[in-house]
Amino acid sequence: MEEKNKKIEFFDGIWYSSKLKMKVYSKCIILCSLAVIGIAGIVLGITMAAVKLTSPDGKGGVQNPALIRLAEGTLTDAELEIPSDEGSLSYISYRIKEGDMIGFIADEFGITQDTIISVNNIHASRLIQPGQYIKVPSMPGILYTVREDGETLDTIAAKYKVDAGKIASANKIELTASLSAGKTMFVPDAALDWVTRQEINGDLFIKPIKARFRISSRYGWREDPFGKSSKRTYHSGIDLACSTGTKIYAALPGKVTTAGWSDVFGKYVIVQHHSGYRSLYGHMSKIDVKKGAYVDTNTVIGRVGSTGMSTGPHLHFTVYKNGRTVNPANLWK
Repeated sequence: MEEKNKKIEFFDGIWYSSKLKMKVYSKCIILCSLAVIGIAGIVLGITMAAVKLTSPDGKGGVQNPALIRLAEGTLTDAELEIPSDEGSLSYISYRIKEGDMIGFIADEFGITQDTIISVNNIHASRLIQPGQYIKVPSMPGILYTVREDGETLDTIAAKYKVDAGKIASANKIELTASLSAGKTMFVPDAALDWVTRQEINGDLFIKPIKARFRISSRYGWREDPFGKSSKRTYHSGIDLACSTGTKIYAALPGKVTTAGWSDVFGKYVIVQHHSGYRSLYGHMSKIDVKKGAYVDTNTVIGRVGSTGMSTGPHLHFTVYKNGRTVNPANLWK
């Protein structure tokens, strides 16, 4: 009995029973374990924040293609590829966030706007939407489709002034390979031509009215403005309503091919531009240029009016691409 209640020394000058000592030891072990778990949780949280992980229903950021694109059934072999060397090409999936612009995304990943536009086949950069997924390659460049049988990497490299060896490495083909028409490949360091880039970014044309105006009718289907029909009609341009006599400028440099009268457009002008573009300016009160004249964006080609089929003073502005009308709002600054 005496042995059972024997006191033992725990600290100098203080005596504890064996039972009490074990309780103290147990509490120390538990506290240390909780501290380790807490530190591990903090480290994990910092790590997750650093790599910007988001859940599949998050607001944006870099997403793991194996978790998202594979789940959607749209992940390609190329996107699963892991680079084995500096010249290898791989892709990740990026979910567009609110406020994202192509230029910002390109800068974040160290590539060019042209790269994102080309790889994702974007026709109008202003139309990208939050929540949309795009592919981001591991290097700058653009996609190129072989036009004729027998093209070589050397001819493609010469066209874009890039290194043929990089093209071979990125696409895993022989440097001397003869290519077939229709084959699409990635051309590292290549860039889109200026016109294509301006078209896609909506910076090709300027607005032909520099004074204050309001858009009274947009491009596309609309109700008949004259009330003659209950059927909707297709509007081939944009109407810019403003005061009679307001100056009208050429929206892009070019050559005046028509300056005259039309029962529909009244006094109107057509300007021929590069790359298959033409622009039409209708319902003028006055024409200030002649056929054959060369104009630029500082040239006043006429004044706003209400001639022809018109309900009030405005400029009717139409843009043609290879003979077909396109929406001017997607092309102007």
